[in-house]
Amino acid sequence: MTLVLNKATTVLPVDDPERAHRFYAETLGLPVRGRADDGSELYGSEGGPMLQLMPVKDGKHSEHTALSFEVSEIERTVQEMESKGVQFQDYDLPDLKTENHICTTDSEKCAWFMDSEHNILCVHENITSPVDYQL
Repeated sequence: MTLVLNKATTVLPVDDPERAHRFYAETLGLPVRGRADDGSELYGSEGGPMLQLMPVKDGKHSEHTALSFEVSEIERTVQEMESKGVQFQDYDLPDLKTENHICTTDSEKCAWFMDSEHNILCVHENITSPVDYQL
């Protein structure tokens, strides 16, 4: 299983670049593209979107989902990721409840986990056709 990034460069802060490399390259299986001049490590398929892991010293991370990977079979993906050591978050709130780590809404299924640097990540599967959003 390999996760794929779609049409963007996402920059995430990392406290420990070596630990983050093990998580993203080995646990998640993202292809490493190299290093930027500032020491950030770059991930993604050649010619496609990228993920940039930027070393930080302040340890500040977002308190919301920073990146979500679209998958086609979320149940299988969650099982495979768990077998590689990924720990998914479970929720039992009035507006957000997970069952077997997965929250199901009218349009998608989602499962959240933290990377090695405490960034909140998600895998999601669309269960209805995409909606055109008008700004």
